[in-house]
Amino acid sequence: MVSESYVLFCFPKATLDILSDNQKGIAFADHGAHWQLHRKLALNAFALFKDGNLKLEKIINQEANVLCDFLATQHGEAIDLSEPLSLAVTNIISFICFNFSFKNEDPALKAIQNVNDGILEVLSKEVLLDIFPVLKIFPSKAMEKMKGCVQTRNELLNEILEKCQENFSSDSITNLLHILIQAKVNADNNNAGPDQDSKLLSNRHMLATIGDIFGAGVETTTSVIKWIVAYLLHHPSLKKRIQDDIDQIIGFNRTPTISDRNRLVLLEATIREVLRIRPVAPTLIPHKAVIDSSIGDLTIDKGTDVVVNLWALHHSEKEWQHPDLFMPERFLDPTGTQLISPSLSYLPFGAGPRSCVGEMLARQELFLFMSRLLQRFNLEIPDDGKLPSLEGHASLVLQIKPFKVKIEVRQAWKEAQAEGSTP
Repeated sequence: MVSESYVLFCFPKATLDILSDNQKGIAFADHGAHWQLHRKLALNAFALFKDGNLKLEKIINQEANVLCDFLATQHGEAIDLSEPLSLAVTNIISFICFNFSFKNEDPALKAIQNVNDGILEVLSKEVLLDIFPVLKIFPSKAMEKMKGCVQTRNELLNEILEKCQENFSSDSITNLLHILIQAKVNADNNNAGPDQDSKLLSNRHMLATIGDIFGAGVETTTSVIKWIVAYLLHHPSLKKRIQDDIDQIIGFNRTPTISDRNRLVLLEATIREVLRIRPVAPTLIPHKAVIDSSIGDLTIDKGTDVVVNLWALHHSEKEWQHPDLFMPERFLDPTGTQLISPSLSYLPFGAGPRSCVGEMLARQELFLFMSRLLQRFNLEIPDDGKLPSLEGHASLVLQIKPFKVKIEVRQAWKEAQAEGSTP
């Protein structure tokens, strides 16, 4: 047992110091007043999207429909889903953070995508700096690239922040940036709780938190959706069974909703199995012990860097039958009609106080995107017969190697559309 609940709260420095602007934001900041405040404010922002016109499900389905409308123009073509998926997921995050979405041709969108790609590339290579921080005194092209990416990201986000501050009204709080600005106003006016120190709500702190939400929210969800599609290409009979469920339970005259998740159990089990067999963050985010502690018989000294091997947990033969096999049915009861939790070692979004702040968003995105895609399209192997590799590319995010999928609008969808019954 871990002797204290907060002993592994902080993260090692080096590479991540640049990304977090020296411990700002929520993803890589050490445990303390700043982290507690910004995580609370981020959770408050997600709470805005539970009901009404801002309901998260509605926002996700809007972007899923835009994505599907684009894919319909690619009927018969084999395409890489990365760019259109990234646009759709970026716009969901943008709506949560700013209450607006980007157009496909917007140069700011391409800049954000390039920044995220650059940061991931550096994080996948610069592990030596985390192991030997003294190497920071030597020039590093990768570190310079990281600094450039963070600077570009902050310039883009700062422009949005300044516009939002100019037009801010406490009577209209509709996104994360509004919540951060309101907290700053309250702190400046001595109208806030003891945890809301104005020094912890500077523009740089706000930019780091917004940057974390973008960084964690876009590439992870995009990667998992591509992994799901890849596994379905390798298992066409499973894909057909899922589509049969969608046809029978939802049909073609309405859009899938989150309430369908407990009925489309095979699809949900497939999503959960992909998150197990190809965890999006196979080592989670590195931690650091903040006090002397122990796990079982193992002593952990204060300051020790700690990595959680989620890959090992998800592939342990002690916890999973045939762990290297893709078996969605492991998340279903013997009747195949109820979802189950087969192991406490299933932690795709981490656990405890530092678990993924956007877990609810990610789970909804995965289900709604995949149900909508499979409702409208047959996703097929390209004519060259080339299946996607399931090996992956190790990074902070487990990325699938680029692949193409053939897009075919389903005949049943076409017929329903001709009758005017599609949503």
